[in-house]
Amino acid sequence: MLPSVLRCARPASTRLASTRPLVHFRPHMAPDPSRPVETAIRTKLSDALTPDHLEVHNESHMHAVPAGSESHFRVLVVSSQFEGLPLIQRHRLVNGALKEELSSCVHALAIQAKTPEQWGGDPTLAKSPACLGGSRGDRTVEEKLKAGRE
Repeated sequence: MLPSVLRCARPASTRLASTRPLVHFRPHMAPDPSRPVETAIRTKLSDALTPDHLEVHNESHMHAVPAGSESHFRVLVVSSQFEGLPLIQRHRLVNGALKEELSSCVHALAIQAKTPEQWGGDPTLAKSPACLGGSRGDRTVEEKLKAGRE
């Protein structure tokens, strides 16, 4: 399992990417070295988009995957780089920054990409619906989990 986890993780940066006070910052959202994929996602999004606010939530526990998995995530990225871009372009920027993780160890990524102005008007994170067990029949998840155990 360790080689596949290392393939998805990069050294964590301790730099906080903020240009203004994070009114809605949650201390528990700090990088956790025991979560290499989550840390890699946080680092890559911080480096690529210099967000004013960033939240990375591991939602794997809500799905039919083994305990401790890092395969399902929700991210909230607030960045001035999104100014004037349609939602599809914002998502492409996020997906581009996480290309390696999405092609190897991350099965699902929910993205909220907002400008600082949009965030100021609605500082909320959407909630994911409960898992209906669909991943049990999805060979992609099965293959990724199997590769993670080898």
